[in-house]
Amino acid sequence: MDEWTPDAVAARFTEAAETARRLPAGRVQGYLNVWPILLRMAPEQRPNDEERRFPPSPAAVDRMLEAMRWMQILDVESRHIVWMRADHFEWSQIAKRFGCAVRTVQRRRNIALSILTENLNGVRVVAASCKEVRNHAGI
Repeated sequence: MDEWTPDAVAARFTEAAETARRLPAGRVQGYLNVWPILLRMAPEQRPNDEERRFPPSPAAVDRMLEAMRWMQILDVESRHIVWMRADHFEWSQIAKRFGCAVRTVQRRRNIALSILTENLNGVRVVAASCKEVRNHAGI
């Protein structure tokens, strides 16, 4: 991509979260299950019984790993905020997790996406975390 925007970066993180969800579960090698897969009727289904999804393509996995490398630019709190929103958490849930107002969490996510966008576009980034931006701006 020639010029990154915060919306494009957020879309890439959303795609990465969906790709991570579609990855197959890790299994211990050497164990075999010979029981047949049972189809459950509606009253028997558990809430976590999801439809089987196709595994992600290798290109999608590469894009996910690229987005994961971008996370290393941010501080830990910003990483969690960006990833939780990409994973479709509601703003109120994210705000409760960090003990602050919804608008504060939205502002921190926007700052984090701006930091990533500037870094991806090759602009020299003054601050590597939301806290440094807040301290620099006197907030």
